[in-house]
Amino acid sequence: MTRSSDDTITITPEILLKAYAAGIFPMAEDADDPSLFWVEPRERGIIPLDGFHLPKRLARTIRADEFEVRVDQDFEAVIAGCAAPAADREKTWINRRIRDLYGQLFDAGFCHTVEVYRDDRLVGGLYGVRLKGAFFGESMFHTERDASKVALVHLVARLKRGGFTLLDTQFVTSHLAQFGAIEVPRRTYKQMLRAAMEHEGRWYVWPKGQNVSGEEILTAL
Repeated sequence: MTRSSDDTITITPEILLKAYAAGIFPMAEDADDPSLFWVEPRERGIIPLDGFHLPKRLARTIRADEFEVRVDQDFEAVIAGCAAPAADREKTWINRRIRDLYGQLFDAGFCHTVEVYRDDRLVGGLYGVRLKGAFFGESMFHTERDASKVALVHLVARLKRGGFTLLDTQFVTSHLAQFGAIEVPRRTYKQMLRAAMEHEGRWYVWPKGQNVSGEEILTAL
């Protein structure tokens, strides 16, 4: 992984989008650190959309419509959930500057959320950046079993239906590996990124306020 500080440059939403298009993204050391640094991993995590693996038990959960899934309804709640301490993380890299920058991208239509609800209560979700034919996953969270997994499945179905070609996960975790996430060398990633920048993916393949059934999601995969 390579890093560079942002001390000599003010990061704006426009600069952030240019960074994604060039294959780099910002992080912070922790929530209390006001500074950001640029990251460009030597090995980049991706989920090949044509190689997505859906565990059978999770497929049954999706089909049963145990949750309601919405998109782009409550960015602030999703990023707050992603920043909250959890059993698998004691601290977060999501600081105030990250919240502000991605909030501006959300308002501009480049950042999106997939939100998972039970009884109208947010129990999981994810957010990321959409640029041309690529989606850059940033973070996910859950407070109920399978909620973040359901969000990921809905995301992949939407990307496939919308003609996206790249789902960037930045790194590969054991959680993502079960869905087919792999690492690719930086050079290979740059080639995939350039190809994804040559066409426009369609995010709203289903209407914004529509709760898509699990059966339709599974069909889209």
